[in-house]
Amino acid sequence: MIKAAAVNKYFGELHVLREITLEVPRGQVVVVLGPSGSGKSTLCRAINRLEPINSGEIAVDGVPLPAEGKALAALRADVGMVFQQFNLFAHKTIVENVMLAPVKVRKTAQAQARKTAMELLERVGIANQADKYPAQLSGGQQQRVAIARALAMKPKVMLFDEPTSALDPKDGMTMLVVTHEMGFARRAADRVLFMADGEIVEDTTPEEFFTKPKSDRAKDFLGKILTH
Repeated sequence: MIKAAAVNKYFGELHVLREITLEVPRGQVVVVLGPSGSGKSTLCRAINRLEPINSGEIAVDGVPLPAEGKALAALRADVGMVFQQFNLFAHKTIVENVMLAPVKVRKTAQAQARKTAMELLERVGIANQADKYPAQLSGGQQQRVAIARALAMKPKVMLFDEPTSALDPKDGMTMLVVTHEMGFARRAADRVLFMADGEIVEDTTPEEFFTKPKSDRAKDFLGKILTH
């Protein structure tokens, strides 16, 4: 569902993604762990072209990422993204925020869009806030709205960049989650990618990673995290 081949990304002199090659099959939940500055968020943003890459190729569901224009917009409709900044529309209610893209982009009928939006708000636990405005919600609640809004587009892939409340995977959704949340990684991941210095250092199961990390970088990382 996601395929990256020899992806390199530079910020000036800084080589932030080094020859990243990765395949994520349909329905797999991949958690990306690693110290700050390891390239985790940049990888996440490169997958839906928020960060252009310098070389290599990324494809989603067999389609190489287009550079811009309508094709890129279509691809982004299939890749749901939940960031630290939620970008909700302040002047629209919560339910309107969730309905907006399906109506505008997918041409879903209003009544159907509202029904789906309410089901998704129920699923993320904030259906009772549907008629409020974003400013009336806490940061954690706003993030749940952002998750519901992304799911409303029925994306093929969901990308989460450091979510405070990650969604437990449902219905065989393909997910890539950049997180510090070790509990979520252990509980929900099918696979753990450990990144350091722009490279994927380990690619393994949560069980293997947390009990038998192979690299010194991973041992050091886990030592720091798990003692806090």
